[in-house]
Amino acid sequence: MFTRLLIGLDGSPSANEALEQAIALGSRFKAKLVVAHVKETHWKGRRSSDSGELLQRAQERVKDAGLEVETVGRQGSPDTELAALARDVDTVLVGRRGRSSPGDAIGKTVSSLIRIAERSVIVCASKPSPMQSCAIAYDGRETSQHALEFVARFASVTHSTVHVIHATIDPAIGTMVIGEAEAMLSLQGVAFVTHIEHGTPGEAVARVIAATKCDALFAGAHVGKHNAVTVSHAEEILLHTDIPVVIQP
Repeated sequence: MFTRLLIGLDGSPSANEALEQAIALGSRFKAKLVVAHVKETHWKGRRSSDSGELLQRAQERVKDAGLEVETVGRQGSPDTELAALARDVDTVLVGRRGRSSPGDAIGKTVSSLIRIAERSVIVCASKPSPMQSCAIAYDGRETSQHALEFVARFASVTHSTVHVIHATIDPAIGTMVIGEAEAMLSLQGVAFVTHIEHGTPGEAVARVIAATKCDALFAGAHVGKHNAVTVSHAEEILLHTDIPVVIQP
């Protein structure tokens, strides 16, 4: 399921958290870690992290954890370069905010990457999570269904219960949407609990996570108008949580 993990580093504490999360996940699945640093070309007059030193420290940390590691240095826009590198891995892990947007709740690179990546993106929390209790923000859309399939596979491997969360203002419609998820998870033999919640997706997710103590969240992206890839509630959800969020394209 996870054999190659890509981690985007930029020298920020948030990116270091992504590396630690990748080590935790990689140790469980015996994965190879691909650590990448993209030197931004538009950072004129601003000091950027030294790629060689940054990658060497990360390489040593991963080797100390007993995992295989590969390092990659690129130059350009971090979102597009990481999206290109992600085509050859199973998922990409990033911190919530980087050196270019330290004051934002979600960094510019993250906001763009979760729109353009062709692989799942794990937006990491403020500390590594064992990712043993899974939740999914489910809205019934196509990529939400992909996320459901993904969390079902993950839960089958980790033997965890999946908490399915659906935010709605109409309980009757919510019951129909949740029913689709129940049917799929039942066929897969995965244990699950469903939650139909009032309010916005971010608020609903936050309430359920607080009550259940889930430590990993899955969500889907969707294709908007003119085939422009956007994210279904993911940014709002990220603002309300501090656990790893796995975003499935």
